[in-house]
Amino acid sequence: MLEIDRINEVVVVRLRDSDCLNARIAEAVKEELAELFSTPNVRMIFDLKGITFIDSSGFGVFLSALKAANKNYGQFKLCNVTGEVMEFFELLQLHHVLEIYDQLDSCLSSFSP
Repeated sequence: MLEIDRINEVVVVRLRDSDCLNARIAEAVKEELAELFSTPNVRMIFDLKGITFIDSSGFGVFLSALKAANKNYGQFKLCNVTGEVMEFFELLQLHHVLEIYDQLDSCLSSFSP
């Protein structure tokens, strides 16, 4: 479900073979993210490049990931959110809860060494 890379000790995840995060795949994605956060101090970026639609279950995935990160002293951030999807983050006021960056590079550099 997820493509996982490591860049400078930061876990970068992307959806594999899908342009939407919806109820059909949300539970599986949530479980994969929870497993990644089972190790303390994980720093993770969810790269949303190419994602054109997120439903309420998808937004729930992000909140669950943030909770799992905080519970185990990790960090969770998002990047490459398209304009249309960003409108939903703003409508739901999630841009105040989640750290969201325009580009992967700026998101990576936001982590302190």
